Amino acid sequence: MQGQTIFFRNAPKIVSTATIAGPKECAGIVGRYVDRTLTDDTFGEKTFERAERKMLLYAARKCVEKAGLRTEDVDVFLSGDLLNQIISASFTAREIGIPFLGIYGACSTMSEGYLLGAALVDGGYVGRAVAATGSHFSSAERQYRFPLEQGTTRPPQAQWTVTGAGAAMLSLEGSGPSITCATVGTVVDFGVSDANNMGAAMAPAAASCLMSHFRDTGRSPDYYDLILTGDLGALGSRLLKDLLWEKGIDVSANHVDCGEIVYKVIEDEFQGGSGAGCSAVVMNSYIYDKLTGGSGLRRVLFAATGALLSTVSSGQGDTIPCIAHAVAIENAPEVQK
Repeated sequence: MQGQTIFFRNAPKIVSTATIAGPKECAGIVGRYVDRTLTDDTFGEKTFERAERKMLLYAARKCVEKAGLRTEDVDVFLSGDLLNQIISASFTAREIGIPFLGIYGACSTMSEGYLLGAALVDGGYVGRAVAATGSHFSSAERQYRFPLEQGTTRPPQAQWTVTGAGAAMLSLEGSGPSITCATVGTVVDFGVSDANNMGAAMAPAAASCLMSHFRDTGRSPDYYDLILTGDLGALGSRLLKDLLWEKGIDVSANHVDCGEIVYKVIEDEFQGGSGAGCSAVVMNSYIYDKLTGGSGLRRVLFAATGALLSTVSSGQGDTIPCIAHAVAIENAPEVQK
C-alpha cells in the first residue's frame, strides 16, 4: 500500500455482473443494459423494503448464474444498503447462504465492495467474492426524509434515490476487466447539513479521494478513458470539477457521474440520481458492457461516494460526514510488481 492506495499484484477480474432496476431508471440509456426491468417498483411485494431486499437477492443470484457457478462456489458475499442495520443485505445473505461480510458506505458501498473483494481475492484469502448493493426510492425517502403519503415538495437541490441493485463477481479465474488498484477514502465534512443536498455534501470527499489516487499512483486524469463518480448528481458533479480545478487537476474532459446519466435527461429530475443502487446499476450494466464489448473503453476510475448521515444525526442538527473510494478498472493491465 502506498499512501491510501492498494496495488493489487494479481489484478482480480470482474468476471460477471448483474443488475435490476425500476421502470423510471430503465426509461433512460442505462435501461438497455440491465438484466431485468421492473414494471412495478413493488416487485410483487407488500412493502418497498421487501421489494428492495428482493432486488438485491435477484442481482446476487443472477451474478453467480452468469458466471456459470452455484452459490456454494462463492467464498464471500460483501454487501450493504441504506436501510437501518443494512437489513436488505443481511436478509439477502440469509437467503443465499454465502459467508457474509456486511459493509456500510452509504452510496459508496459498491466501490467499497469492489475494493474489499479485490483485496481478499488478490491476497489469496478467498477464490471468489460477490460484491453487491442496492436501494429503493420509496424506502429511502420515508427513512431519511418524509413519508411519501405526505406529498412533500422536493427542493431543487434534491436528487432521486435510484430503485435498483447491482452485483459483481471477483476472481482470479475467468475473463473480464481487472481491478489493478484502489484508493481508500477518508471521511470529509465541509459543514453541509441539508439532507436533501447530497451532491454538495459528497463532492469534497470525492475530490479528496481522487487527489489521493493521483498522488499515490503518479497518474494524471488523462490516464483514464473515464472517471466515473457515483451519486453526486448535476450540482455535485460541477462542484467536484471546481474543487479539483482549484488544485490544478482538470477532469472535465473525461468525468461522468452516475447520477447524471441514470435517468432520461429530458425529465425534470432536479439533480439526477443518488442512492447505493445508482452507481451499482450504472457501473455493473452500462459501463461494464462498454468495458467488455469492444467499445474502446479500456481504463475506468470508479469512485462511488457516500453520505454517512443517519436520521438521528440529522435530527440533532449534525453536519454530514462523507466518504469516497476509488477503484481502477482496466482491460489487459500490466501486472503490478
